Amino acid sequence: MGETLPLFTASFNRAVQVESRPEHLTGEAGGLIQRELMDRLGIIDWLSEHLDDPRDARRVTYPLADLIRTHLLLLGQGWRDQDDADRLRDDPSLRVARSSCRGQTPLAEGQVLASQPTLSRLIENLSTDHNRAALRAAITETAMRRIRMTNKGRKRKTLTLDVDSLPVEVHGHQDGSEWNKYYGRRIYHPLVASCAETGDLLDAVLRPGNVGTAVGGLDFILEQVDRCRNQLAQRVMVRFDAGFPDGKTLAGLEARGVDYMARIRNNAVLDAMAEPHLKRPPGRPPEKPRMWFHEYRYQAEPWDRARRVVLVVLEQPDDLFLHHFWLITNLTPGNCDGEQLLALYRQRGKAEAHMGELMDVLNPALSASPRPWHYADTFQPALTEAGVYRNNETLFLLHLLAYEVLHAGRAIMERATGQGWSLRRFRERVLRVAARVVTGSRRLTYVIAWSAAGDWSRFWRKLQRYRWSPG
Repeated sequence: MGETLPLFTASFNRAVQVESRPEHLTGEAGGLIQRELMDRLGIIDWLSEHLDDPRDARRVTYPLADLIRTHLLLLGQGWRDQDDADRLRDDPSLRVARSSCRGQTPLAEGQVLASQPTLSRLIENLSTDHNRAALRAAITETAMRRIRMTNKGRKRKTLTLDVDSLPVEVHGHQDGSEWNKYYGRRIYHPLVASCAETGDLLDAVLRPGNVGTAVGGLDFILEQVDRCRNQLAQRVMVRFDAGFPDGKTLAGLEARGVDYMARIRNNAVLDAMAEPHLKRPPGRPPEKPRMWFHEYRYQAEPWDRARRVVLVVLEQPDDLFLHHFWLITNLTPGNCDGEQLLALYRQRGKAEAHMGELMDVLNPALSASPRPWHYADTFQPALTEAGVYRNNETLFLLHLLAYEVLHAGRAIMERATGQGWSLRRFRERVLRVAARVVTGSRRLTYVIAWSAAGDWSRFWRKLQRYRWSPG
């Protein structure tokens, strides 16, 4: 097994010694949980069937499924830089979790994780138009399987599709990234579709950093609506913020029979309409702040017709003036009055929180670079600026897929404990667990920290109820 390597003795306590021994130790025992989630969702098999693999089968060392698992495992465990793959190549938990082999074979000599250059070539392989489309579909497919697994195999009755843009900061001059004055940094400005009710992120499309919020929004929204109607819910409603409701988007949604709600920006006409309602009623205000709702029909200059808008007037404690804003919707007052409309719109906060978890916990690092040459011995072609943009979109989509795997585990943990779990708490308490991997009698035994045993036991008992079954 090799020799023990003494490292140092702590100066504050001479009884403390640090040694390195050739044992199967890991700080990534949660890779097993991630692998179990991937298998129960069946998403890696689905991806393998739908992706093109242009590699010469005679030269393949790592199957496509193993490479995708490796990338998702690293992202899920918090290793966001591809260089981390080289440092973790011998980690026993990650080697077992990523492998398609059974028994003790994943720990055999030579069965290490793929190197950073191999994972970089994976990104390029996944960045073709066909494979990026399959990757985007896989994110929605994962959400569908997770939702149906916990809903007795059925679609949801209703689902609210939240569409928003978010800034993804980049360093250097990545192709397509631009300086954005509003955010004050160099970014990509992707569109992201999510569902506040379920916490799922459903799809994304990368965009240059200086585009307007609504650019490409209609086509993206309609594509998501079609997918959600086919796979996730019987009725789909769309919710977005004030940057999206231009005349083209609203007319396009109405033509497809899609219900929507959104906030619209104030302007001089809307301010004049609101003016008569921005006065406090006489008398001492009550302790609980009040709200008022006023219905109007309003047609902006570029719109083809007038639409229902609702003025929301808010009373805030210790504030002399009333606050107000406008909501627009094609829901009728009989089906959704002003108070109900505001309650529905405020649930956008949950969708924004889930996107915040994506940026905080997974923290996408989009850092592909142009390569004006190629590796003659590996048949790796030169990478153009357009290729950089495609690769960065692929990286972002892989982060969304990694989020979906973690979210599936987080949702199971919430059901197991009856408590809310943030994505970060799930990673730190359930996934980032130390263990010793003991081999013997054709088995691999993971000896995990005692402090994590309770969480793992509760999680595993609840997990046994869920497995994707086609049809």
